[in-house]
Amino acid sequence: MYSLHLTPEQLEFRDTVRDFVEAEIKPTALHPDRLQPFEKPLLADLLDKTSQMGLRTLALSEDAGGAGADSLTSCIVMEELGAGDVDLAAVLGQTSALGHLLFDRLMTPEQKKRFLPKYNEDDRYHLAFAGREAGAGAGWCYHRPMAAESGADPVAIKQGNDWVINGTLPYVANATISKLFVVQTRTAQGLTALLVPRDTAGLTVREPLKAVGEGIRWHHGAGAGVTFKDCKVPADHLLGKDGHSPFAQVGDAARGVTQIAAINLGLGRAAYEAAVDYSKIRRQGGRNIIEHQAIGTKLAECTIKLELARNAVWKAAWLLDHPEAIADRSAGELPYHVIARVYAAEAVNEVALLAAECFGAMGVMRDMPLQKYVHDSMVFLHTDDADGAAKLAVAEAIAGYTRPEAA
Repeated sequence: MYSLHLTPEQLEFRDTVRDFVEAEIKPTALHPDRLQPFEKPLLADLLDKTSQMGLRTLALSEDAGGAGADSLTSCIVMEELGAGDVDLAAVLGQTSALGHLLFDRLMTPEQKKRFLPKYNEDDRYHLAFAGREAGAGAGWCYHRPMAAESGADPVAIKQGNDWVINGTLPYVANATISKLFVVQTRTAQGLTALLVPRDTAGLTVREPLKAVGEGIRWHHGAGAGVTFKDCKVPADHLLGKDGHSPFAQVGDAARGVTQIAAINLGLGRAAYEAAVDYSKIRRQGGRNIIEHQAIGTKLAECTIKLELARNAVWKAAWLLDHPEAIADRSAGELPYHVIARVYAAEAVNEVALLAAECFGAMGVMRDMPLQKYVHDSMVFLHTDDADGAAKLAVAEAIAGYTRPEAA
């Protein structure tokens, strides 16, 4: 049954990562010298350390060399990482979730033999999915099939014993550090997934977008555009069947979406904890401001929103680990990962803004963490899987609408 009691292993994961975040990630991520510039490079050294701790292979099965963490455990860890630095958490979440799909479910034994040792032995071996996420933008096609966008997917043509890929994707998460890309292409048969190592001729990772003037990056992690020009990979790099990309199914994306919600939750917790700590030392009117009713109300609102968001994330993760609870009607047939993602995005944005109000004028200073928390929460709020249209996936579930599979 669904329970809020964490296992000893889950508690150990949580406490170990929390201690690491407090001791090593936060002092670097929140240093005033790093907070002031618009550009905040990925903390590569700390990313390596998290890999060495086993967090990159967290969800990989034990048989494949990982920790075998389920969805709930992964979300618990991602919340802790999100409280330290959302960019680190986004990179690890993408690699961890994709690694589980690839090596535990989708690769053939021959493919696994070729790529798994490299993945396990190299702390910097990260993964990227180059293509449209399943269900992204589905809300804009309310009660209609997903329309294939012309030129949206790279095109792959079979030539002899090779696939030749051409096309451009404007943004691919983890592109700047990935050593293996899963590229979703369009062939004569439909959407097809191919494995493309980074050193493949014809694959070019563009320079990541830079913040110019008052511009600020509107993505998390280490992404960039990717171009394929006569990029040739062997025929046996095909994942699944031609025209049947396993990444076109929304169900396989649910774990990653729930992890993003957990990272967002960690960000909200960090903003809230900063506000609590500041309210305990800032004095005004002869007392610490945490004793003022206005501040107490704001902190209480933050607490309520974060607790409800955590309940939504944990329930969504637990149901991914226990689909039988939906099958036997213990839970309704709803996209719980969407509910968790949308609610967490809205709640955390409100928490970040309330936390900034507790700081007063200090909340907008660039060398203080609150301005970063507010910005990061805005990025989460306005992504495809959390914007207003995403709620329509819930509305379709209520109406019993089943979207036709992508061609």
